[in-house]
Amino acid sequence: MDWFETTEDRTDSPPQESWARVNRAAEKWSARQILRWAFQKYKTNVAVASAFGAEGVVVIDIAAQVCRTFRLFCVDTQFLFPQTYELAARLEQRYCLRIEWVYPTLSPDQQEMIHGSQLWRRSADACCNLRKTRPLARKLGELSAWVTAIRREQTSARSKAAKVAWDEKFGLVKINPIADWTTAMVWDYIRRHHLPYNSLHDSNYPSIGCTHCTRPIEPGEELRAGRWSGLRKNECGMHDSNPLEGSN
Repeated sequence: MDWFETTEDRTDSPPQESWARVNRAAEKWSARQILRWAFQKYKTNVAVASAFGAEGVVVIDIAAQVCRTFRLFCVDTQFLFPQTYELAARLEQRYCLRIEWVYPTLSPDQQEMIHGSQLWRRSADACCNLRKTRPLARKLGELSAWVTAIRREQTSARSKAAKVAWDEKFGLVKINPIADWTTAMVWDYIRRHHLPYNSLHDSNYPSIGCTHCTRPIEPGEELRAGRWSGLRKNECGMHDSNPLEGSN
């Protein structure tokens, strides 16, 4: 763990050979070890990003075990389910946290005036860019590192996610402490530790995003089949390698 503890913080991408060492070392670490390292190294310049899915709750719980106070933010598209906001409030109370809410620059009404009604139906990518990716990029500009709850088995875009890596898209360190966890491991952890979770999970919503673009899945469907149903899309832009579109 010496390399991690002694290397200075970076604002630009370190040499490729250095990141190869980082990736190899981090792969042997548990989620708890990775989060402890992240909070010790980056202090208030690292934050946990969460949409409060099952994986997100697990990461928040582990983070709370290794750091009394840590930064937690959520990109609020202003189209989230009521159950998501209810869970967020419960998590704030349970862990004595203050969630940093991040909002798009356009309100839903302003977006409709500029881009027309129901943009998510006509161009889901454009809507995600306005309401998710751009606000995220703005928030990450404040940080040296961010923590996510993505897992490799979720999508093909996430299948090679390293536990610690340089995020070329947003220009900072990206930390994925449960990248190698399975769905069964996530739910086993939630049940063993009696964690709160989004009640929509009990109604066949394994992956939960915006109200307009999320539906329950049918038996036999993939876990993210309910996201952007009917479209060739399973990422919002936060965790893929596509270049950023626009700014603000």
